[in-house]
Amino acid sequence: MTLWRSYINEYKAYLKLERGLSENTIMNYVYDIEKLLAYLETSGLSISPVNIDELTIQEFIYAISGTVNARSQSRLISGLKSFFNYLIFEGYRETTPLELIEIPKVGRKLPDTLSTIEIDALIKAVDLSKNEGERNRAMLETLYSCGLRVSELVGLKISDLFFDEGFIKVTGKGNKQRFVPIGASTQKYIVFYQEGIRNHQQIKKGFEDTLFLNRRGGQLTRAMIFTIIKDLAVKINLNKTISPHTFRHSFATHLLENGADLRSIQIMLGHESITTTEVYMHLDRKHLSKVLHAFHPRK
Repeated sequence: MTLWRSYINEYKAYLKLERGLSENTIMNYVYDIEKLLAYLETSGLSISPVNIDELTIQEFIYAISGTVNARSQSRLISGLKSFFNYLIFEGYRETTPLELIEIPKVGRKLPDTLSTIEIDALIKAVDLSKNEGERNRAMLETLYSCGLRVSELVGLKISDLFFDEGFIKVTGKGNKQRFVPIGASTQKYIVFYQEGIRNHQQIKKGFEDTLFLNRRGGQLTRAMIFTIIKDLAVKINLNKTISPHTFRHSFATHLLENGADLRSIQIMLGHESITTTEVYMHLDRKHLSKVLHAFHPRK
């Protein structure tokens, strides 16, 4: 399967250099190909990516259909289509073996959200008697008030803070940058953390400009942010499965509920397409009822 590795490495370079995708996104694309490769090895099939046919791909998809849900299956097929389209683009193949394979239709999952009361309770539960408490409070406030992805939060730099102008510079997917407004209260918590904790840390070389640091003076991992949030949810007996992304969903939903227009939310979230942002139009029935009774002439 050495030949597969060669094509996969070329594909990774293409995704990085030509399409400007992040390492995390590239890993997700490659993961789909690795699943196919594992199936071929287990089945004792020695077929190159140039010669693999539609029947083999169909057998692979049938084999995994019992182990993954429709959403995962849909993503995997999309990932493989991207890989084989790349091979066509480079002239290695003339056709794709996924030409007639349909992506399973899946319902769009509405994002989980938190109420402002739940967000306040989570942040209030942060133990400020510990050094990391000020940092954790500042991070959660930033996640919610700026609608950041977790990767954008851990990558935030001190040089990205433009507090005098009321903005932070965020580096999103594909290294695309955007400016997001940041409120005075969130600025205050970041300054508390910087002056009270960060300025007294021994910082690892190369992380001098990284805003949120771990106890060893290096960059936090995304997994660490997940753990912090899950521990706080347990602490306040929150009966919801939440993640850093829940704060981002809540940011968008609360803006929409309070009258913000979809285009502005799209810009702040860094969505390329407005259709991605439209998922936040899932406002609950209570809110829709209030809108109807407040504004409709036949209320």
